[in-house]
Amino acid sequence: MAATGKEQQGSKAFYVTTPIYYVNDAPHLGHAYTTVAGDVLTRWHRQRGEKVWYLTGTDEHGQKIMRTAEANGVSPQEWCDRLVEEAWKPLWEHLEIANDDFIRTTQERHTARVQEFVQDLYDKGEIYQGGYEGPYCVGCEEYKSAGDLLDGEGEYAGQKLCPVHKKPVEILKEENYFFKLSEYGPRLLEHYERNPDFIQPESARNEVVNFVRQGLEDLSISRSSFDWGVKIPWDDKHVIYVWVDALLNYATAVGYGADQAKFEQTFPADVHLVGKDILRFHAVIWPAMLMAQGLPLPGKVAAHGWLMVGGEKMSKSNLTGIKPQDLTSHFGVDAYRWYFLRGIQFGQDGSFSWEDFSARYTSELANDYGNLASRVAAMVNKYFDGLLPESKAEGDAEQPIKDGLARAVAEADRRIGEELDFAGGIAAVFDFIKLVNGYLTEQEPWKVAKDTSPEAQERLATILYTAAEALRACAVLLNPVMPRTSGLLWESLGAEPALGALADQRVQDAGRWGQLPAGTTVTKGAVLFPRLEEPKNA
Repeated sequence: MAATGKEQQGSKAFYVTTPIYYVNDAPHLGHAYTTVAGDVLTRWHRQRGEKVWYLTGTDEHGQKIMRTAEANGVSPQEWCDRLVEEAWKPLWEHLEIANDDFIRTTQERHTARVQEFVQDLYDKGEIYQGGYEGPYCVGCEEYKSAGDLLDGEGEYAGQKLCPVHKKPVEILKEENYFFKLSEYGPRLLEHYERNPDFIQPESARNEVVNFVRQGLEDLSISRSSFDWGVKIPWDDKHVIYVWVDALLNYATAVGYGADQAKFEQTFPADVHLVGKDILRFHAVIWPAMLMAQGLPLPGKVAAHGWLMVGGEKMSKSNLTGIKPQDLTSHFGVDAYRWYFLRGIQFGQDGSFSWEDFSARYTSELANDYGNLASRVAAMVNKYFDGLLPESKAEGDAEQPIKDGLARAVAEADRRIGEELDFAGGIAAVFDFIKLVNGYLTEQEPWKVAKDTSPEAQERLATILYTAAEALRACAVLLNPVMPRTSGLLWESLGAEPALGALADQRVQDAGRWGQLPAGTTVTKGAVLFPRLEEPKNA
C-alpha cells in the first residue's frame, strides 16, 4: 500500500536488498528464501504506510559464469539472458515477489557507474597495482586463506578444498590492482562498536568483529586471467573483481552517478539481506568501499542461515537443490511463503523436510486458520442469511479477544517490522488465531443458535461478529506473508475496498476494534487451505 501526504514527500525510502544472485544455474529454495523474506519485510513496511524500495537482481560477471556458459556452448551474455528471462524473473513472479527493481550487472546503467566509482577510488590513491598468488575458489569467486581450506578425501585426496563448495581450489598468480582495505580495519571496528545492530544476528556480528580484529589484507579488485567482466577504465587488460562489481549494484540501481535526487531519497540500504556465507563481503568490504568514497553506510546487514536438506547446505553442487515449484505445485504459493518464514528462525540454519511442511500446513493453515474462516462464514450464512450481524451483547468473553488482538498486532509489528523475527511475528498472529478458535469452542454458537429468544440471538450475533472481526484483523496482519489468501478472506468477509487500499488497513492499526461494518455480505468462498493428498513419490 502506498503512503500519502507527508509520509511520501521528501522522506527517505525504506530500502531493502537481496544479494544479486549468480546466474550460473536456475534458482533453488535458498535463493527463494532470501527473496521471500525481503518481500514480506517490504510489504510489511508498505502496509505501515511507508515509502519503500525493494531491490533484487542478478550477478552476471566472473569466471564461474564464463565457464558455465562455455560448458553449455553459448556466450556468457546469451547464458545470462536465457537464465534471467526463463528462470529467475518467472520464479519471482510466481512467488508474488513485489520488487521495485531488478538489476542486472551487465546493464549499462550499472557497468558505467561501476567504472566511475573505481576510477574515483584510483584517483584518490585508494587503489594500487601489485601481484598476488594464492588459493582461489571459482565457485565463491574469492581467494581463500590457507587456514580456511579443508583436506580433500576420496577423489580429492591430497588436495585442498573450499569449505563452502567442497571442491578443490586453484592456485592463481596474477598482477592485479588492490584496494587498500587493510587501512579500514580500525574505522570498521569503531563503526561496529557504535552501531551494535549493524550486523545481525549477534553470532554473525561476533564472527565479523573477530575477523577484522585479526587484521585485514588489501583486496585484489581486478582479474587479468579472463575477460568476462567490467573493464578497469585505466587498464583494459583487467576486469573488475566480480564482488566489487556486484556490491556496487546497491548504489547503481538507485541512481548513483546518474540520478542524484533518487539516490539521496533511497541510499543507503536500511537492510541488506544476505546468506551467512557472503557476510564478510557485505559487512567488511562493502562498508570499507563506502568509507573510501565518503558515502553513508547501510543501516543493517542481516545474515540468515543455510537451508539444510539431509544435513547439507542446499546448493546445486551438493545435489540438494530443490525447485520451489516442486513445493508450490503441491502446497500452493502462499503456504510456501508462510512455511519457510514460520518454520525457520531467520538468522539460524534450518532444515527443510516434506514431512514438516505437511504437518505444519495441516495443523496451522488448514485446521487452525482455514477451518476458522470456513466455520465463521458458514455460521453467518446459516444463522443470518449471509449478512454480518451487529454486536449488541458483548460480555466478559469478548474482552480477551480484543486484548489478544492488541498484543498480536504489537508483537507482530515489532518482531517482523523491526527485529526481522519473521517466525516470531507470524507465531504471534497464529497464537491469536488459536485464541479465537478457543473462544468459539467455549461460546458454542451452534448451541446458542437453538435458542430463538431475542437475548440468545443477540448473543449469537455478538459471537459471530467477534470471530469475523478477528478474521478481518488476521487478513491484514497476514497480507504481507500470504497476499492471495488474505485477499480471498477479505473478500469473503465483505470488507471494502480492496485489502491494502486504506490507512485503516495498516498493520499497526489492525487491532482497532470494530472496523468490519455490520450488514456486509459474508460469503463462503473456496477453502483457503484445502486438505492435501500426499503425492505417491513424496
